[in-house]
Amino acid sequence: MTTQIQQDTVEAFLSRIADAWNAADATAYAREFTEDATYVIFLGDALRGRAEIESTHVDVLSKWQRGTKMLVKPVSVSMVDENTASVLTIGGIGAGEPVEYDKFQTFTLVRRDGRWQCAAFQNTEMSDRSRRQL
Repeated sequence: MTTQIQQDTVEAFLSRIADAWNAADATAYAREFTEDATYVIFLGDALRGRAEIESTHVDVLSKWQRGTKMLVKPVSVSMVDENTASVLTIGGIGAGEPVEYDKFQTFTLVRRDGRWQCAAFQNTEMSDRSRRQL
């Protein structure tokens, strides 16, 4: 009898990211990134490594974005190979309803032991033209 590893999905990864943000759990949020991940925020700062992503998000989630909710929706998924995916998403963060999609994100995901993690993340504010096209 062979044991088959249950394969994670991109959608499940994106749900874990949003759930961790919505719970204001910086540790769970950072856990979704590889140890050596790069993370570029929309303001232009670059974070390097899971530890820096976590420590930065402690303040983000407890101060500047306290009480906010995250939405993230895949626009396209391109498989580089069976264990690497480039994922373009639209996303938004806000305290009110509804949360608007106002950012584009690119995730480079790697699958290890059947589970997706983010190796590189880029977050960019959406142009007015792109917002009108949604």
